[in-house]
Amino acid sequence: QVQLVESGGGLVQPGGSLRLSCAASGFTFSSSGMNWYRQAPGKERDFVAEILPGGRTSYADSVKGRFTISRDNAKNAVTLQMNSLKPEDTAVYYCSTNRNFRTYWGQGTQVTVSS
Repeated sequence: QVQLVESGGGLVQPGGSLRLSCAASGFTFSSSGMNWYRQAPGKERDFVAEILPGGRTSYADSVKGRFTISRDNAKNAVTLQMNSLKPEDTAVYYCSTNRNFRTYWGQGTQVTVSS
């Protein structure tokens, strides 16, 4: 079955960096698009970044130039490098993929940006 496990969250000061990872299993990773979403307290879950099987990427306007999504097909893993973090980046970050018209989600990892 599809499994997505995020890691790498934590507490960081404004301007700092974090690197999130998502380990995937149970499907053909190399042929799958992978996404990162985030959900702040009391808000809806929002798109952050996507990487397609061929490596093409897209980002939410709020993170362009600060976040970078990448994938390692040999390790079945997708990462999100987050730089110049702001307090408004505070959220639970989720890895996701779409398979057979269904969206699969990981359990999420908390990112808190605060001084």
